[in-house]
Amino acid sequence: MTPRQEISAWRPPVAGVVEVFHAHFIEHAYPMHVHDAWTLLIVDEGAVRYDLDRHEHGTPHDTVSLLPPQVPHNGAPATPKGFRKRVLYLDMSQLDERFIGPAVDGPDLTDPLLRRRVGQLHTVLGSRGEEFEAESRLALIAERLRKHLRPSPVFGCPAPDRGVARNLRDLLDERLVEGITLDEAARLLHAHPAHLVRTFSGAFGIAPHQYVVSRRIDLARRLLLAGHPPGEVAAAAGFYDQSHLTRHFKRVIGTTPRLYTKAVSP
Repeated sequence: MTPRQEISAWRPPVAGVVEVFHAHFIEHAYPMHVHDAWTLLIVDEGAVRYDLDRHEHGTPHDTVSLLPPQVPHNGAPATPKGFRKRVLYLDMSQLDERFIGPAVDGPDLTDPLLRRRVGQLHTVLGSRGEEFEAESRLALIAERLRKHLRPSPVFGCPAPDRGVARNLRDLLDERLVEGITLDEAARLLHAHPAHLVRTFSGAFGIAPHQYVVSRRIDLARRLLLAGHPPGEVAAAAGFYDQSHLTRHFKRVIGTTPRLYTKAVSP
């Protein structure tokens, strides 16, 4: 018997919030993936263990976890009963790239007031007509997050050959939907294919193909939230067909695109 799970997702008409995602998972384990938005996570029941930038972290009681964009992470239940979580995906207008480094160093924030404010924001975002209150609460949350994170004066000082990895990431982003072969990328970047894979994986902690799949899943989520049917979304997000989308979507998100669409709040 398949373990019972519950999900709910929607995109509220509130500037800065890309998506609201609530889920109860018993066994689902997220593979290594990335987002193009900040992941602001609170766990209401159970606990999650996850790896971020090759370091293990967890979500103890009253912790607010802030996972930065473009940094690979995974996630799995830390208790036999799984976990119940609420997530806000926030765009870069709330926290710019200067805060990515500090968030990698300390993603789990023990702050009861922040935890309470995030919970209150989730409640407000579930009610239409309360957008102004939601914007006000989000502003206070973002301000408190910025106080926790001391921004780096310069983010992303490249390590040796990191420039090649960044160039490949830019190319993968540019060709996200239509795709690109490794040989073509190697020709464009004047590097050996194996060197590209090793450099990218070493710089970002995720293989190029995993990066592409997770970015395409992010795009698929946005399109599903906008009301597009899964069959249409598959092609628009760069997947071969709907079954290809479904296979990867379930592996990353823990449910199928069709069930995800049914869980979208009006």
